[in-house]
Amino acid sequence: MRRFMSFRDFDWPLLGMVVLLCIISVGEIYTATLNTKFVGFHTKQIFWILGGLVGMFLLSKVNYHRLLEIVPWLYGFSILSLVAVKLVGTKVLGARRWIRIGPMHFQPSEWVKLVLILAVARYFANLGGRRLSIGDILKAFLLVGVPMVLVIIQPDLGTTLTYAPILVAGLLLGGISIRQSTVLILTGLVLIFGVWHSGKVLKPYQKDRLTSFLNPDEDPRGKGYHVRQSLIAVGSGGIWGKGIAKGTQTQGDFLPIPHADFIFAAFSEEHGFVGAVLVLLLYFLILMRLIQNAQTAADLPGSLIVMGVVAVVTFQILVNVGMVIGFMPVTGIPLPLMSYGGSSVLFTFLALGVVMNVRMRRFVN
Repeated sequence: MRRFMSFRDFDWPLLGMVVLLCIISVGEIYTATLNTKFVGFHTKQIFWILGGLVGMFLLSKVNYHRLLEIVPWLYGFSILSLVAVKLVGTKVLGARRWIRIGPMHFQPSEWVKLVLILAVARYFANLGGRRLSIGDILKAFLLVGVPMVLVIIQPDLGTTLTYAPILVAGLLLGGISIRQSTVLILTGLVLIFGVWHSGKVLKPYQKDRLTSFLNPDEDPRGKGYHVRQSLIAVGSGGIWGKGIAKGTQTQGDFLPIPHADFIFAAFSEEHGFVGAVLVLLLYFLILMRLIQNAQTAADLPGSLIVMGVVAVVTFQILVNVGMVIGFMPVTGIPLPLMSYGGSSVLFTFLALGVVMNVRMRRFVN
């Protein structure tokens, strides 16, 4: 039965689209780093992708119900890992986000996203679909809020924001009422206003990154530089693009970190509007396939897990692409499966492994 489920029920079309996106990623990282100090990062990306594929296949073999059973232990370990980052983590560019393991740097906050998806799914599934009380909602906020606080003090605002859609998806699928949603939104706006003006939570540079996209020309060589150069790169690509490795913004080293946060801008400069639309279409097809897997899941926990993955991936795509075209603030959120980054790639593949896990057991009682 295990063998039957592994090969007949595995979502091969989804895997094919994911692999295609990874091939595009490796090619773009290679061309975007030709004249930079990041030459050779495409090779590292290949190893991360291969490692992610292995992790995905292995995780797809572990019954997701078993994963839900051990979630309390996983959650506890994730909290300890975030605390460890603050105590013994490696500091890079003013932020302490990584733990060094031999020659590699591991970012626990990425791993925590998967744990939170499982934890939120378990929490709302255990409520049995009943109407949510204020106590239920507060417990859900606490479940996600503790890791968010630990990550934002690293400081890592971008990853902190990616935890929010997991909670939102859980609340919406868990049965939150319109009245409760309205109260939460108003409360959230008040808290955001308080945090923004407190001066104790957000650093000045984080505030600049969150507001610079509104008027990048106000400080084109300072806080508006990233957005301005990105917009120039995207616009210069035109309809068909300038060609592979022929983007002046990318090859001239004007576009910041073109292999990571701004890889979509580099790709758009080389392949133009048509290439950008095709990549976005590929993302759309992947998301639709994921939603289909959520609809065909055998039970509520399975649906909640898959929709948690959908929420995170969708949020990252919207924020990253919005950042590149000047519609969203620069938060350092990577583009799933395209941006360079080992921890991000591994998270995405492990999340897909859990999705495959749910799909493979949709007909198993």
